[in-house]
Amino acid sequence: MHGIQNLDRRRFLRTSAFASCSLASSRRLFAAEDTSASCTAIVDTYVRLHRFQGVVALGRQGKPLFLKTVGFANIETKEPMAGASVFGIASISKMLTTVSVLHLQEKGLLQLDQPIEAYLPYYRKDLGSKLTLRHLLANDSGVPNLFSAATKADPTVVEQPMTTEQAVHRFCEVDLIFSPGERFDYSLSNWIIVLAIVEAVTKQDYASAMRRLTLDPLGLKATTADLNTAAVQPYDDATPPVKKTQKRLPYIAAAGGYFSDAVDLIRAAHLIFDTPFLSAASKKELTTIEVPSDQYALGGRVRQLSIGSKVVPAAWDTGNTSGYRSVLGHRLDGKATVVVLNNTSMSQKTLDEFSDELLTTFS
Repeated sequence: MHGIQNLDRRRFLRTSAFASCSLASSRRLFAAEDTSASCTAIVDTYVRLHRFQGVVALGRQGKPLFLKTVGFANIETKEPMAGASVFGIASISKMLTTVSVLHLQEKGLLQLDQPIEAYLPYYRKDLGSKLTLRHLLANDSGVPNLFSAATKADPTVVEQPMTTEQAVHRFCEVDLIFSPGERFDYSLSNWIIVLAIVEAVTKQDYASAMRRLTLDPLGLKATTADLNTAAVQPYDDATPPVKKTQKRLPYIAAAGGYFSDAVDLIRAAHLIFDTPFLSAASKKELTTIEVPSDQYALGGRVRQLSIGSKVVPAAWDTGNTSGYRSVLGHRLDGKATVVVLNNTSMSQKTLDEFSDELLTTFS
């Protein structure tokens, strides 16, 4: 009798557990469907109001839960946008660069607060003794943006081959425009110096060092600095289509030379911010605001998002280059990552607002 009672009890517990799992699975399914419907409605609104085209994705734990493509990778040939379409990610490259620098600090090959003269013996001595990697990564060094000024005066500058050392001498060695740490200035010249330091301490070209330190360990197969891999044609505008050309040299890769797709970016954000890929100390460095006036940490911003009744911090990286516009936003509570990639020169403010709305679908 007791054996029958125990058998019935086991059956009851298995049945109850199965019912509980089925209920939980149903709730997750309904929640996913609700999220997908909400996201689709938001995307449709931005397509209608702002003529958005590109790729939109929301992910959790490194995997996309929602992915939608809109428009054309090439308007003239009518090649449709795809989930794996590769875009220029511009300044999102800075976040990946910073992760590599933090890895090098973990290995004892450099220190964020060491004067950079320790790494670049050819750099102007009076400047190298004042500047640190932290200043460069936070964009508060005072090194003026000579690269942008030079390309504005002569657009062929981006076609003139230079070694890293030549680029440093040409674009990074004039007097500072303010004392290091005094204020924010989004100067590309900072990142030419960062690239030079990475090459100096690794004794590799920058792209190879990035591949070894960060891209391969993260499993980012679609992420590369190879200009020839970009599958999506960028435009100044879509109606009528006005093509933008892609011209960039290796010495600006750390600032904005990378290409990627939505799935790689979701994976990268999760592994960088939610897992032990970086040490706890390095993650703190990556997410601590250095310049409050611009919410800028190291290599990217940290924003406070209002989601429902909560305020949630988010790592926030944006990209803007030659017709490509991008957002990679990752909630630091680990609940969601948003990626928006566009190839028609949309307003960055509009893309930020778009991304904010999408993240509200994950309460």
